[in-house]
Amino acid sequence: MTHFSQCDNFSTAARVLGALFFYAPDSAEASAMVSALKADGWQAQWPLPEATLSPLAAQMQTDSDETLPQAWQRLFIGPYALPSPPWGSVWLDRENVLFGDSTLALRQWMRDNGIQFALQQNEPEDHFGSLLLLTAWLAENGRHTECEQLLAWHLLPWSARFLDIFIEKADHPFYQGLGKLARLTLAQWQSQLLVPVADKPLFR
Repeated sequence: MTHFSQCDNFSTAARVLGALFFYAPDSAEASAMVSALKADGWQAQWPLPEATLSPLAAQMQTDSDETLPQAWQRLFIGPYALPSPPWGSVWLDRENVLFGDSTLALRQWMRDNGIQFALQQNEPEDHFGSLLLLTAWLAENGRHTECEQLLAWHLLPWSARFLDIFIEKADHPFYQGLGKLARLTLAQWQSQLLVPVADKPLFR
């Protein structure tokens, strides 16, 4: 993945997206990133054309009656059914369950490659946000082959469907814009991958 270089801010984009999908917006891990995306200027550092990003930036700056923490709770925690669950196995497993076969395959791949990547939250490893954080970690540590494999085998096969539904159901301008930013960014990465993206059936 030598073409995913630091100069195009690949790992930074992966880390920002990962944190904003994984952590609450008022958390220590995400609050500064939320503030940055709600202000002007970040578009120049993002690895996509600024003209493409301008409408997303404007959308993420739009006020809403629902606070960001409230939207986060509704979209990622519950108590009601999540409109677009962020775990790969929900989309890849016929029974739409957590810790399904695809999660076990991801665990086995991580073991085979000696990858130990622990986050404080007790989440299945195939959470959309944590996979992006792992992508950033692999890129930052020179694990380019594993970075490509993680994207092509364990994230991109289901992420477009997840993001399509997430954007449709988010019902909050910041998270709608964030979903669109993630969809455009991952599509750009996919166009540059050397490893073919696995063709996996989706069950949701």
